[in-house]
Amino acid sequence: MPTRKIRLFEQLKESLQDAAAFERGKPVDLRIVEIPRPPQQMTPQKIRKIRKSLKASQPLFALLLNVSPKAVQSWEQGSRRPRAAALKLLTIAQKNPQVLLKQ
Repeated sequence: MPTRKIRLFEQLKESLQDAAAFERGKPVDLRIVEIPRPPQQMTPQKIRKIRKSLKASQPLFALLLNVSPKAVQSWEQGSRRPRAAALKLLTIAQKNPQVLLKQ
């Protein structure tokens, strides 16, 4: 067990040194991951517009998004809002609605 603790300390120390070098502008072999912002909520009108751009009924649109038809109906009525995964799909579909039809 002590070997693991020592190695963990060495890894932390090395990581801090790399981070400090990066901040000073020195070239460092770092993996940088940018996490995108969560998608913004959509209005019921936007959701309806996306669905209509596909010429899809609410049940078909629900099938394409892998949600229930009741969910689509409640989003379009404004009584509920799409959750994270559905909202992400809606955001993608807003930019390119045909992407939902591809397999």
